[in-house]
Amino acid sequence: MTDSTRTPTQIDTIADAWVDTLAEQLPTLATYIGRFEYNDRYGDYSPEGTERLIEAGRRTLADLEAATPVDAIDEVTKEDLSREIRLEIDLHDAKWHLRDLNVIASPSQDIRSVLDLMPTDTAEDWAVISTRLGAIPTALEGYVQTLRQGIAEGVVPARRQVREVVTQIARYTSDQGFFATFAGDAAPADGQLPASLARELADNANAARVAYDELAAFLGTELAPAAGEQDAVGRELYALQSRRFLGASIDLDETYDWGVEELARMVAEQESIADQIKAGASVEEAIAILEEDASHKLHGTDALQRWMQETSDRAIAELGRTHFDIPEPIRRLECMIAPTKEGGIYYTGPTDDFSRPGRMWWSVPEGVEDFDTWRELTTVYHEGVPGHHLQIAQAVYNRAELNSWRRLLAGTSGHAEGWALYAERLMEQLGYLEEPADRLGMLDGQRMRAARVVLDIGVHLQKPRLDGEGTWDADYALAFMRRNVNMSDEFVQFEVNRYLGWPGQAPSYKVGQRIWEQIRDDAKAAEGDAFDIKRFHKRALDLGGVGLDTLRSALTA
Repeated sequence: MTDSTRTPTQIDTIADAWVDTLAEQLPTLATYIGRFEYNDRYGDYSPEGTERLIEAGRRTLADLEAATPVDAIDEVTKEDLSREIRLEIDLHDAKWHLRDLNVIASPSQDIRSVLDLMPTDTAEDWAVISTRLGAIPTALEGYVQTLRQGIAEGVVPARRQVREVVTQIARYTSDQGFFATFAGDAAPADGQLPASLARELADNANAARVAYDELAAFLGTELAPAAGEQDAVGRELYALQSRRFLGASIDLDETYDWGVEELARMVAEQESIADQIKAGASVEEAIAILEEDASHKLHGTDALQRWMQETSDRAIAELGRTHFDIPEPIRRLECMIAPTKEGGIYYTGPTDDFSRPGRMWWSVPEGVEDFDTWRELTTVYHEGVPGHHLQIAQAVYNRAELNSWRRLLAGTSGHAEGWALYAERLMEQLGYLEEPADRLGMLDGQRMRAARVVLDIGVHLQKPRLDGEGTWDADYALAFMRRNVNMSDEFVQFEVNRYLGWPGQAPSYKVGQRIWEQIRDDAKAAEGDAFDIKRFHKRALDLGGVGLDTLRSALTA
């Protein structure tokens, strides 16, 4: 790992102190970045806990505004950290925290999912896990207080999200669910758990199950009757969420229109590839042919995990020789089957010291046993190298220039997911998707991301439907996705529920890719024959994660 060669500045010190504040007040976030000193507890999810964090943000923002940058690195830090804290304050003032419940990324999931990231090698590790399990009832109680305040103020999530989360919790707490199996399967790598610790772990896991069942009861009996019938959050809240996930302000109406055009372009490109698979075949016919092709099929999650790991290892080895400078710690990427069955594929970054490597997780829905490699190859590149893993792990590695906030926490979904889609296209250009089937799979994903731009903005801004029959709603959104995504219906239904409850996040992938490509093309136009794409990528990734407005200004400077 590179040594620190830059003397920390006042702005570095402010940013590092903000990381310390976040780690102390949001211990789940601390675990994610490898700050394990808070692994035995949770933060305060009550309204009072939220107020303390916002007040700390206001103080940090004041310190930043009073500080003078000494170099370009400081300028980026000040611009981007100030942007992020102001946005969090704006979301708080809009009372978003009072309605923070959805099917994928709200406290209901976060409190459980952090357990996936905790060390499990020793009995001492399991003792820490046991203590954190024992803290779940208090954490959920604080969360209920916040949601209850939302009921009192009339700031509530959509009823659909409440119902779906109740269903999720039932899976967590069943006799074969997460808490029962997590405690029952506990086994350190260095031997057996002491009997007393095994009993304590079982007791605390059971207490967590009870607490989650109580959360489900609250959701069903108190929040659901008060929750909103309408899935749309409206233009004002949507604009805030769009800024949150992009780190950029965009014209929502122009972006919707662009999304419609981009979706049509993806369809046309798919139709051209389908004709290569079989002359005259439609996209649906080409997909049907591929789905019957045993050479592109995997059976079972063990086979899926092995294929993911082998594909990832090969890409890292080959790209590390030819197209990217990949430091040794970054060359380790673990491909994992997630312990939940919620659907979705995601990446978690390495700890600060790389003791826990970057990981690619596949949460396979209940009942899904078969997987098509032509459909998923580009996903491995998206989540791994040159996608998320190269991007995020490189920022962690870059101690020479970046403070801890820039390396570990800065950035947006638009920056990260936009880069990952940009990386998918790059792998096509580098010849890694030579088979028409693999290109069709990449386009299937790109088509889905374009469709999400249209759906997400359409639903939440209640735009006119594309067929002219009324305005966008959940039923039309589901039918629209079924037409544009060739995946299992379980996946499609989960995805649509995700978009309905997490406004602005899904479009950030394709919109982020658009902005990345605009920035690259602007740089190419400005530099002319002197433009070097490899140098451009290095400059961009060496910045770490930033908002896309910050990325543009930094690369234009």
